[in-house]
Amino acid sequence: MNLQININWSDLIYRGIESEELDYKAAQNWKGLPRAGKAKFVRHCLALANTKGGYVVVGVGEDSAGKPAIFTGLSEAESRSFDPTTVGNFINKHADPQINFTIERPMVDGRQYAIFAIQRFDDIPHVCSQGCEHELQQGVFYIRTADASSRPAYRASEIHRIIRCSLRNQRETLGRMIRGILYEDRQIQGDESNHFVEQLNHSRALFQRKKHPDSNAVEIDIAVTPATYIENRFSLSELKKACRNSLYIASENSFISKRELDEAYSSNVSLRCLPQEKIKLWQMFQSGFFHYRIQPTLDAANVHYPELVRLVCEAIFFFGQFYEELGLEEELLEITFTLSKVEDVLLDHAPAERNATLTSYRCRIPEIKYSIRRTAVDLASGDIDHAVKIIRELGERFNMPESRHIQLTQTIRSYLDKR
Repeated sequence: MNLQININWSDLIYRGIESEELDYKAAQNWKGLPRAGKAKFVRHCLALANTKGGYVVVGVGEDSAGKPAIFTGLSEAESRSFDPTTVGNFINKHADPQINFTIERPMVDGRQYAIFAIQRFDDIPHVCSQGCEHELQQGVFYIRTADASSRPAYRASEIHRIIRCSLRNQRETLGRMIRGILYEDRQIQGDESNHFVEQLNHSRALFQRKKHPDSNAVEIDIAVTPATYIENRFSLSELKKACRNSLYIASENSFISKRELDEAYSSNVSLRCLPQEKIKLWQMFQSGFFHYRIQPTLDAANVHYPELVRLVCEAIFFFGQFYEELGLEEELLEITFTLSKVEDVLLDHAPAERNATLTSYRCRIPEIKYSIRRTAVDLASGDIDHAVKIIRELGERFNMPESRHIQLTQTIRSYLDKR
């Protein structure tokens, strides 16, 4: 399956500001580094993995003011020295449990860089298992701070944050099945449901009025409904901040991009975007209700499986982060995926095998609708499982055999690891 991972390496390299999720290193050869120099990489990897995950870019030096603004890149020998196996063995010898990371070698403006892409821990935070020179202390949890420092967690609040995140992840892993049984059939009742329906209908009408979509083309609609309706629950600035903190740091997200967020504007009740170049709308209402609608323009007659997989992946990841940022970690959310005007539409499945024949599956109903009810913290900790379930359910409506979801879990995991 050709699920493209569009990491914007250029934006990452030229950002020029270190942060909680981004660190820069001057050009160097891993093989020539002393143990203390290698230990610095370990410290950064531990700190990033224990915080939000992120990136270490190698090949960017500091100018006279101390800013990462000298873009030398790496020589061929320097680039080869950052062998994932060699580097990985050294780093994970000092980490328990092992850190999940990859080393990418993008070519940007004719220069090659080495970039560590580090995933945030899942269930157990990473402790330094071996001391090394003056850079690493055994038994210490390293964290990444807002001032771009990778240091030991020594404040009570920092230790508490790590423990709370770990316990939350473990609790969600163990409780996901039980919560699914308890919540799957729970409905939002009464006046609250009516208020959310009004916002949904208003948003859909705005899409028709502003975007003039092709009346025969497929439309994909995603709505997220909180359990409780509170008209002015969040300010518009809170919504925008939560959205910004939920976007992929380095990828060109096709669900909501950084450019779209910059173009978004405020209405009386929502943060809204109608991208000029796309038949698309998304709105975040002050009530916490979220609506997204898009009409694919590449091939309106068919639905492309890799694009559908990517959209679902990005949506589930975003919702988990977004509603956690808004403080609704434990509130039940209803997420509804609707594909309209799909009768006799084909789902094009790109096979995993090279030179294999493209296969298509036909939908026989006019509308596909599928909902899940989960908390934000469940979405965040189980994004892969939820994305797999949704994609399988949507594929079934196109009469796609279960066996055709080849390596779906592995593909989604690989994709989300790049976030």
